Amino acid sequence: MKTVYMDNNATTMTAPEVVEAMKPYWSEVYGNPSSAHTFGGALRKDVDAARAKVAGILGAEPEEILFTAGGSESDNLALRGAVGALGREKRHIITTRVEHPAVLATAQMLKREGYFLTLIPVDRAGVLDLDLLERSITDQTGLISVMWANNETGVIHPIEKIASLAREKGVLFHTDAVQALGKLPIDLSRVPIDLLSLSGHKIHGPKGIGALYVRRGTKLTPLILGGHQERGRRAGTENVPAIVGLGEAVALAQRHLEQEIEVVRVLRDRLEEGILSTCKGAIVNGTNRLPNTLNVSFEFIEGESILLKLDELGVCASSGSACTSGSLEPSHVLRAMGVPFTAAHGSIRFSLSRYNTIAEVDYVLEHLPGIVDSLRQISPFVQEEKL
Repeated sequence: MKTVYMDNNATTMTAPEVVEAMKPYWSEVYGNPSSAHTFGGALRKDVDAARAKVAGILGAEPEEILFTAGGSESDNLALRGAVGALGREKRHIITTRVEHPAVLATAQMLKREGYFLTLIPVDRAGVLDLDLLERSITDQTGLISVMWANNETGVIHPIEKIASLAREKGVLFHTDAVQALGKLPIDLSRVPIDLLSLSGHKIHGPKGIGALYVRRGTKLTPLILGGHQERGRRAGTENVPAIVGLGEAVALAQRHLEQEIEVVRVLRDRLEEGILSTCKGAIVNGTNRLPNTLNVSFEFIEGESILLKLDELGVCASSGSACTSGSLEPSHVLRAMGVPFTAAHGSIRFSLSRYNTIAEVDYVLEHLPGIVDSLRQISPFVQEEKL
């Protein structure tokens, strides 16, 4: 059975070029880059080269890049590290109701520790209430955190406007750009962002590696102590194979950015138009989205049932974020958007990449309408609606 992988917002295939770049660092040049001897210390140049590649795609300086174990650690470090360095007079945090759990859970923990928290709502299209965000800023506000693009719906937020507002008000600004990197152009030389999170396995790099951009001059309290690595901001021996892999993945992402924006968008739009024209009760969630993301709700049927049927055909999709897929609760993002309960439970996220093909899109469109029709026929909610 063929595999049609359309769950790239959860994780991506590691690009063959990335795998090749990493190979020597597992068994041939396996030293510790912090070692004094040449065998290990020579690897410092490879770590620095990867750091420069990450900085390059962001329009940043290499010394502003801090390697982490992934996007979740980067988000945790950004929030905890920033507010920890600000002092007790800046105890107010602003974020949104649709953030990734790595941001929301950290913000809620900080609230339990005595910080004040404001969660900005979105409308039915997933658009933030920017006026409310601006009115929420006080003299005590120390940090604003807004994701660049939503991982479930792909909705893109006006990060340049929010960053400029935060700078004008003298407030630190963090953005989770895990989903945006490689799908949207990012230039931190002209956007006043103080902290930015990214992850390797969302851009065809390895799992277990990410980075946090920390603008020069931004103070950060480390979460992990016990070593001098990463300029004293994150202790622990560097994961050299993964760092090299991240550098190669970033270089590929930069090279394929136009393809991700244009070619993948064509595939996504073909899938979207096909679903809307052939599947009853289909509703697309969100506007102004990433070019690869389609979140669609099918009214009165369970999304998990659709996923099981698709899985039997080798199609990999998601009912929402991979970080919350074990929950039976409707997506917190769709709830925040006001998606009706009867539709939120029937939500499916298709997320494509440059490795997908037209044939794969057509394969899904060949089978999905039948799956939806069969499930609607046995749905008690549909029967009630007919009565």
